[in-house]
Amino acid sequence: MSIGVGESTAPSDVDTTPLGVVIEIPSPLRERLRDWRLRYGGADASIIDPHITLVSGSTSVWDQAAAHVRRIARRSKAFTIRLQGTGTFRPVTDVVYLNVTTGADACTELHDALLTGPLGHDLSFGYHPHLTIAHDVADSLLDAAQKDLSHESMDFDVTSIGLFGIDEAGRWSLREELDLGPEQT
Repeated sequence: MSIGVGESTAPSDVDTTPLGVVIEIPSPLRERLRDWRLRYGGADASIIDPHITLVSGSTSVWDQAAAHVRRIARRSKAFTIRLQGTGTFRPVTDVVYLNVTTGADACTELHDALLTGPLGHDLSFGYHPHLTIAHDVADSLLDAAQKDLSHESMDFDVTSIGLFGIDEAGRWSLREELDLGPEQT
């Protein structure tokens, strides 16, 4: 049994809402990454845009969780990410990803700050910033993605984070885009 964001192991009849905090990828890189994910990808590649997950889980206290994410965003600074080369979580999980070689420390700091208060929960695995390219597909596709993209590199600035929830159709949907740094007046 996994514990969701802001949840305890105590029995409860309280409804929970899925929640995710991610770094979205700007255009035109987003389209390039989407093409790779569609080529190598898995079932989610066509419905979930390329992103770097900071925190995911569920919450029964959406308003408190959202306020917490807003506070962390205001306290954080913009930074640059470089995606370079590939990695894999195999044999533990059938995933091939692009490595975050610059900006990994900033991602980890955001993750650690977000994973407190109403978003606090235990993790099954340690946090490793990455951008998933292929997930739960045939070994031949995982191998091809890992080899074909091993020399790819791209940089982009991270100036905001996205707070996502599940919409009425059951798909991840952006609820708020939160600028990093102090609020502008």
